[in-house]
Amino acid sequence: MRAHQRAHRPTERVEYALPPELASAGRARRLASTFLAGTRRRKTEVAAERVDDATLVVSELVSNAVRYADGGCRLSVEVTGNRVTVQVTDASPERPRFQKASVDREGGRGLTMVRELAHRLEVVGAHRGGKTVRAVLA
Repeated sequence: MRAHQRAHRPTERVEYALPPELASAGRARRLASTFLAGTRRRKTEVAAERVDDATLVVSELVSNAVRYADGGCRLSVEVTGNRVTVQVTDASPERPRFQKASVDREGGRGLTMVRELAHRLEVVGAHRGGKTVRAVLA
């Protein structure tokens, strides 16, 4: 009997706690961009286009978390092979709502953009209440 061996893919992960202020979205974008660009010098490599997509996803998810949840949030960015996973956890149990894009409204398109950029988008309940929004870019 032969055992199937999986090739080990290096994984790099970083996590940040962000305060409940709108400036957190910009800070999260800079932190994620620096981390993802830095992976080129280490074990994993992230294409420039994927870095741009991931930083947009980070910005939108963190912005929603600090705008609609009660308190700050926790951002996690993980790189495994050619896959980037972005997770944002907040204290609100309310699931995000997807709105139809409208030229009349200034906002409300963020989650729709995230859904278009992500290979997979999911919302899961957090252990102590709240939720985690996870976007996988492949």
